[in-house]
Amino acid sequence: MALSRYPFGLIARRLGGATPLPKADERAILGLPLIIRTIEASRDIVYEVGQSDHCCVILDGWTYCYQLLTDGRRQILSFHVPGDLPDLQSLHLPSPDFGMATATRATVAFVPHADLRKLSDRYPAVAQAFWREILVTAATHRAWITSLGRRDAREKLAHLFCEMYLRLKAVGLTDGYSMPMPLRQPDFADALGLTPVHVNRTLRSLRVERLVDLRGRRLMIHDWETLCAIADFNPKYLHLPE
Repeated sequence: MALSRYPFGLIARRLGGATPLPKADERAILGLPLIIRTIEASRDIVYEVGQSDHCCVILDGWTYCYQLLTDGRRQILSFHVPGDLPDLQSLHLPSPDFGMATATRATVAFVPHADLRKLSDRYPAVAQAFWREILVTAATHRAWITSLGRRDAREKLAHLFCEMYLRLKAVGLTDGYSMPMPLRQPDFADALGLTPVHVNRTLRSLRVERLVDLRGRRLMIHDWETLCAIADFNPKYLHLPE
């Protein structure tokens, strides 16, 4: 099962960042009550309307946050992989202004807000870690805004690949410069403000240049340095542990 591969202790390490949490805080996190569900691909987890009384932790698979326009057009705001807490802001803003859905079959842990608030009140280091996680999410959104507004299609796709590689590497899901990449071309298009046709053409260009190869739901990066240079990629905004 997913929990055996991605134990909930991953969350304690993620929240600790570069400075591990005290052992008592880690034990308290591990003691949180969880409702664990496995959800098929292309299913909603959080809706843009209504109230939320829990936060989600991704244990397995990929999810994404999005907003819909009234005509049905979708803007993907972020992608999420095991270890991520995509909607931690709902602890303080319980009326979601975005939806969250599964990009793949995913295992998700739901943690009640009430229990997270008790944890924060009792363990100040955990409260600070929650706040840090929210700030990292905001930094990542700023980086995405810059890509959407100022990078061309080639630069946008290269930047997304660089970001996802480092995030997957941080949770042990890369093999050298190979990583899972289950996203479809419409997903790339809705995240990068492109059309699927433009995404296809850009992918082909990167493949012809022997920079990346995407096949069988895996991405192989052949030239990391050049890909980073194309994207003008600076990983500082991710605030990953060294």
